[in-house]
Amino acid sequence: MSMFSWTLHGDGKEIAPGAAVAPDERLTYPRTIGIGMQHVLAMMGATLLVPAITGMPAATTMFFSAVGTALFLTITRNRVPSYLGSSFAFLAPLAAAGVNSANAPLDAATISKGLGGVLLAGVLLALVGVAVNWLGADWIAKLMPPVVTGTIVALIGLNLAGTARDQWEASPWTALVTLVAVLVSMVAFRGFLGRIAILVGALIGAAFSALRGEWTTALDSLGGLTPAEYIGQAAWFGTPEFHSPTFDPSVLVAFVPVVLILMAENIGHLKSVTAMTGRNLDAETGRALFADGLATTVAGLGGGSGTTTYAENIGVMAATRVYSTLAYWAAAVFALVLSLVPKFGAMVAVIPTGILGGLSVLLFGLIAVLGGRIWVENRVDFTKPVNLVAAAVALIVGTADFTATAGSMVFNGIALGSIAALAIFHGLGWIAKVRGSDSESSHGTPVDTEA
Repeated sequence: MSMFSWTLHGDGKEIAPGAAVAPDERLTYPRTIGIGMQHVLAMMGATLLVPAITGMPAATTMFFSAVGTALFLTITRNRVPSYLGSSFAFLAPLAAAGVNSANAPLDAATISKGLGGVLLAGVLLALVGVAVNWLGADWIAKLMPPVVTGTIVALIGLNLAGTARDQWEASPWTALVTLVAVLVSMVAFRGFLGRIAILVGALIGAAFSALRGEWTTALDSLGGLTPAEYIGQAAWFGTPEFHSPTFDPSVLVAFVPVVLILMAENIGHLKSVTAMTGRNLDAETGRALFADGLATTVAGLGGGSGTTTYAENIGVMAATRVYSTLAYWAAAVFALVLSLVPKFGAMVAVIPTGILGGLSVLLFGLIAVLGGRIWVENRVDFTKPVNLVAAAVALIVGTADFTATAGSMVFNGIALGSIAALAIFHGLGWIAKVRGSDSESSHGTPVDTEA
């Protein structure tokens, strides 16, 4: 049977109690399209937050999100239900490259410099996928045991704390209302609304900011237009704004640690989907990593944000019990259509900074806490000196954003913190082994970290 054919589940209308729609099955086409639209709504809040924070074109991000999802489904032979949205792991290195909404409107040269790093990370991740296909995935766990992976995830979130503070201070009351709305939505709503709490909170924050007149204040970054005027003059139909990458060695190195996070997210996603569907997807690990790497590479070539598998869409699958990959094809098509609506992209581009501040405090904090989750779930033993000092030093270096230069290359806190975690763990571990002391940490498989 062709990988592009799906068997109708039952009558295509109902799912029996305890049953589920498998990846190679489908419901009726109208129902499949509806579920695909839900997947787009679920990922939209987080995916569009990245261009809102970075100042990159939102429509372009959506376009490459759709293209990346289609590539992922094709390369994994429609066996892994997944949507590829924007990865928060790119925010810190992009900010180091000057790609930040605080510098809006961004010129083409600045965007291109950031895209060079996105492209580099994508190529490296694709190469990891090829290596996993040949050698298996055991070497990943040895290179990046949970103490190292958890530390790098945590320091990326903590490194962004200053950005969240600056956005919050731009409009504290709007930021507070937005944050509270998201938090309440996460626990007050059940089912699908709870899964799109970020989007719900952003909409409530937008309404509050409108009452404060933040949508009607003329902004220099918009050429003296108000956000409402900027949205009004945007066309209904058009192509996204594309950019090509340039390569600046002084910022490229900051993107290398992102590859470790993308690896953790993809492997964790496969584990989650395996648990939900009952189908062992370990054999797809190499293909999944290569597919996400290729999708990120393509995004870097044209102006999109780096991509990753999305936990938000796992929530939709859990709620609907529909794991059909055809629903993800429907999501990719729907996202592609949205990317061709410039007015939609304009709405994202003019989100008041206070709203971003409220969302960023939560999301960046979640990244940091998820690093701790990796430690807990893998039972990292911090009574062992190697584990303790590897995490301790790296966290301070990353959080304080230490910098170092080597010729034309500039190493920021994320790069230095990641190097410190790897060097200290493996270096001291080797010394401990030579000395015969028991300082080896537990190894394990990284878990899904996308918030």
